[in-house]
Amino acid sequence: MEIVVTGRHTQIKQRFRDVVESKMNRVTAIAPDAQRAQIVLTHEGNPRQADTAKRVEITVIAGRTVVRAEASSTDEFSALDMALDKLTLRLRRTRDRRKDHRRGYTNPVPVDLGVAAPEPEVEEAEEEPNNSPAAAVASDLGPGESVEVQVGDTPIVIRRKLHIAEPMSIDEALYEMELIGHDFFLFVNKETGRPSVVYHRHGWSYGVFEIDTPENVKKD
Repeated sequence: MEIVVTGRHTQIKQRFRDVVESKMNRVTAIAPDAQRAQIVLTHEGNPRQADTAKRVEITVIAGRTVVRAEASSTDEFSALDMALDKLTLRLRRTRDRRKDHRRGYTNPVPVDLGVAAPEPEVEEAEEEPNNSPAAAVASDLGPGESVEVQVGDTPIVIRRKLHIAEPMSIDEALYEMELIGHDFFLFVNKETGRPSVVYHRHGWSYGVFEIDTPENVKKD
């Protein structure tokens, strides 16, 4: 498995790289088909956020499945451990679901249905900020690439990322949302052809937004 470690607003020390290399066997033990693991370490410079000064994001690509987890802590090593705990739990769910699927079983819980096929994420390209909000939407991006700018002297940061959305069902979108650990997921509804987003409300309750133009709605 290819392991890529990058830093955002921080330098990656060799000790952290060595620890990552030694602990990623937890991933290959659960997902032997994992092809790539991308670990991003981010440093938060605000002293008021010292308790979450280090954030570790882990993205694992196994076949056509992308599993993601992140965690924050006072240091990068504890953040890495917490992110790995979340990641391995999601990988086990994915493995167990595949086993049940081969046996012909189905799980009644919505988030455990369907197989999504997102485009694998690539390393994010950092760009020099120009203090213009328009810059966050002005440049062309490739799949998985992102741009991040700070608005003037304010703490506001605008981040734009290109997400490749393949048509899928609502159940598949819910399952994919759980895999990447987000509260929402963008997709194209294969039944309506509309750009849509599923989101977590509370408990086992979810919502779906579909986007269309007034002209298309009138045609229907």
